[in-house]
Amino acid sequence: MAGGCSIRAVWILSSLDTVVFSRRFPVVEKRWRAACKSKNHTCAVPDSDTLIHSVFPALPTDSELVAAFVERKRREGSIRGLGIRMSHSAKGSDSWVDDPITRHIIGLYINKEEEGDNNLLWPLILHTKGQYSVLVLPLVEPRHLKAYAVLCKRSDCGIAVGVDNSLSSLLLDLPSITGAFMVAHAIGDTITGEVVEPEVIVNASPSVGGLLDSLTGSIGISGISSRAKPVAAPVSTSNPSSTAATGIVASDTPRIGTRPLDKDALRTFITSSMPFGTPLDLSYSNVISMKINGFSASDLPPSDLKQPAWKPYLYKGKQRVLFTIHEVVHAAMYDRDEIPDSISISGQINCRAELEGLPDMSFPLTGMNTNHIEVLSFHPCAQVPEQGMDKHAVMFSPPLGNFVIMRYQSKRGIGPPVQGFYQLSMVSEDKGAFLFKLRLMEGYKSPLTMEFCTVTMPFPRRKIISFDGTPSIGAVSNTEHSLEWKILTTGRGLSGRSIEATFPGTVRFAPLQIQRWPMSSSASGLMADEDSDVETDGPNNMVNINECLMEKMNKDLPSVDLEEPFSWQAYNCAKVSFKIVGAPLSGISIDTKSVSIYPAVKAPVELSTQVTSGDYILWNTLGPCPSAIVAKV
Repeated sequence: MAGGCSIRAVWILSSLDTVVFSRRFPVVEKRWRAACKSKNHTCAVPDSDTLIHSVFPALPTDSELVAAFVERKRREGSIRGLGIRMSHSAKGSDSWVDDPITRHIIGLYINKEEEGDNNLLWPLILHTKGQYSVLVLPLVEPRHLKAYAVLCKRSDCGIAVGVDNSLSSLLLDLPSITGAFMVAHAIGDTITGEVVEPEVIVNASPSVGGLLDSLTGSIGISGISSRAKPVAAPVSTSNPSSTAATGIVASDTPRIGTRPLDKDALRTFITSSMPFGTPLDLSYSNVISMKINGFSASDLPPSDLKQPAWKPYLYKGKQRVLFTIHEVVHAAMYDRDEIPDSISISGQINCRAELEGLPDMSFPLTGMNTNHIEVLSFHPCAQVPEQGMDKHAVMFSPPLGNFVIMRYQSKRGIGPPVQGFYQLSMVSEDKGAFLFKLRLMEGYKSPLTMEFCTVTMPFPRRKIISFDGTPSIGAVSNTEHSLEWKILTTGRGLSGRSIEATFPGTVRFAPLQIQRWPMSSSASGLMADEDSDVETDGPNNMVNINECLMEKMNKDLPSVDLEEPFSWQAYNCAKVSFKIVGAPLSGISIDTKSVSIYPAVKAPVELSTQVTSGDYILWNTLGPCPSAIVAKV
């Protein structure tokens, strides 16, 4: 069973704890039963002298799975649980392992009345999407299941990463886990209709009409008159400066809103993307295209070429290659001597190769070593045969449509695009004085252009009555629970220079009203005695550990949206949002002149970049703030 990924079964549960869809794969299940039969009495597991280890050879029925899922939710306190061992954690449960990954990779005990370890179903990938919970069971070896059963009974907890017999070392030996996560996310996007292709920005040419025609005319599968044409995204209205080119997004499929579960579409997707339980191509657009359009003689590749699963149709039309480097900047700015600022960049390279036939492509990536690229992952179609000190050569056979050829993370870039400090002090119970002093694009040179920059001060616990203050640049507006400072607006970009922006002011709040979180009797009972074994009658009265912990931390403070977890008490912050075009901040680069295509064809290669803010936080320097302690090795 070594290598690859095979799926034994998939279940989709609703918020009412009912199975709305399930799919089992008999071919994979036959392999599991054969492995169980041969290894039930021959597989040795460390530290298992006092345990009887035999595996459960059969898949549960839908009703058995629901019963086990509800029981785990009651035992762990919520759908995911906390992933840490607590005083009420039961021996043999996921939380007993004391590892946060058990919030996403769970185990269920089927037929709980049967004692022993032979009813453990593991590893189940849990992915929640909308009102649904997706459970995916990948194929592993019986010894892996037995090893996890041992971890669930160990008296110690919190084993260090990389240590033998730990959960991390066990998961590192299971590549099927990664594939199962991909399957769960693909199914989640399919059932909610939130299937979005990666953005590929096309620099607008003088003839916009011709460009739109080329996008909407075909996706390279002409010759089938019934085939639907792809939808082109609207032309971007932003035009921040003369140096920033207006662009459009090339995409074959539009975003679809949340919708009821379409079982027929889900069956089609699963059957086509993972036949016999083996994931091949999880592209929703490819699966739907094949269902709607079918195939014709013109779609058949030459007999001497092998067509990959990720390219069901051959492109026909004007040839070109589009690359977009999209980076997201995350930062925590403290402006304190004892706490260093933290900044990281996560990026991906999107590609759209409109090339006829089944060509191979290659391009060199530069700036890999000098900018401390820490994490790299590639599309299954890619190979990286050459890895130099500061150069990677990437070879691939491009799929149809837009796809992500590579993802990466970097800890070092040009520098923070927005730096400075934010101070907030409550001068009275209902009045606060604040001060911003920021510097934008310090050390940044053309062609880097900041198209817009906005700073938001959230006050989710307090209602704003009024504010006073005039910024040195930009405009300020407010909502009931936030102030918004638009430093740079669309159409007034910043390029080739840096600016300083200050904003002193005051904000007045409505009088504080004490409110308590509503608590169920079961939750109150848990707070009174955490060691007690609380029994509940139904899902509405179920013990929810998350709510209890939130109640303890909040006490008499007003309730707040859980999307603002750091706004408790004096934890005040400001959030920065921006967009930068012109070049990536990580330093990664693609030389479009060095892109090779085999067999050789004349196809223009275009490169665009886009940098946006992620969680870019300015913490209040006058109040407490959360920070991570870096371990010294």
